[in-house]
Amino acid sequence: MIQATTYDAIKYKTPTGSKLNCKGWIQEAALRMLLNNLNPDVAEKPDELIVYGGRGKAARNFEALDNIIKALKVLENDETLLIQSGKPVGILKTHSNAPRILLSNSQLVPKWATWEHFDELEKKGLMMYGQMTAGSWIYIGSQGIVQGTYETYASIANKHFNGDTSNVRSQTPASASHVSHLTSRGSLRSTLNVTAGLGGMGGAQPLAITMNEGVALIAEVERWRIEKRIETKYCDLWFENTDDAIDRALEAKQNGQAISIAVLTNAVCLLERLIERNIVPDTVTDQTSAHDPLYGYVPHTINNTQAAIMREQNPAQYTELAYASMHRHVELMIMETTYAQERMNTRRSKNWELTNRKTPVLK
Repeated sequence: MIQATTYDAIKYKTPTGSKLNCKGWIQEAALRMLLNNLNPDVAEKPDELIVYGGRGKAARNFEALDNIIKALKVLENDETLLIQSGKPVGILKTHSNAPRILLSNSQLVPKWATWEHFDELEKKGLMMYGQMTAGSWIYIGSQGIVQGTYETYASIANKHFNGDTSNVRSQTPASASHVSHLTSRGSLRSTLNVTAGLGGMGGAQPLAITMNEGVALIAEVERWRIEKRIETKYCDLWFENTDDAIDRALEAKQNGQAISIAVLTNAVCLLERLIERNIVPDTVTDQTSAHDPLYGYVPHTINNTQAAIMREQNPAQYTELAYASMHRHVELMIMETTYAQERMNTRRSKNWELTNRKTPVLK
């Protein structure tokens, strides 16, 4: 049997309907979640089994994926399948009320819990990075992220952009706190919201901002990610030229238009240009995969082609450049915050402080 090395849309098609492919519906549910994770409409890079989050994978390799599928199909209703970092390692006789599947990803003893040791094990095929929901087969695309992102921006709007009484709906009793965000809210109308990253999670940002009636200006270094968000209507339009993107965003802000604009550039370059033009966003944040300096973040000092080569030929130098770029990235965000505090009123400065507190600090 020839082992697959790329994603096969027919072979790995997610089953639907009432027909069982496994010996029970619990096993069937796991099979469908696994295959749905890798569907090209969901996964970021199915040919690499990467679902989202830099290199968050659903299975260690295609051989392991095939063996997981085989195991799920023969797994009895009183057995438990064990998955270790994306690879099936055993089936145990348990009982009907026990979990059908137990899995664990990327577990390292703290002394060796470093990216360097992890990368060494990954290259040997002994481990994979499962992110939060990729390796556990429960990722459903940006639709699973958009509500939380919407609520985050809605909270900012409620606290700091609620002065427009035309946006305030009828009040409800204080006891109905669970629906307060639906009954009395602020709005991001006529605000400029700057961020970066249009991956599996960051791709929810443009829609979340426009749902809050704001203007989203989002930096993304990979064109295919922008095109995916445009195609799925999470983002409205995009520009290659940074100044054109900024100008369109300012026009939308002036007109109170809710629109999301992607720009093909590095977050550092976008923030530097905003500062050069003395433009102060109303909110600034980031959702790049900076947790993974080697595969999740592209330094602003090199292009994508150089990044791909350097990752393979000199990962240590790449990581050093990535950390330097992250430092500059956060520095620019703080500079914008300080600039806002100097130039804007108290209400707006509070918003910047809130945003700054939510910014991860690199040590």
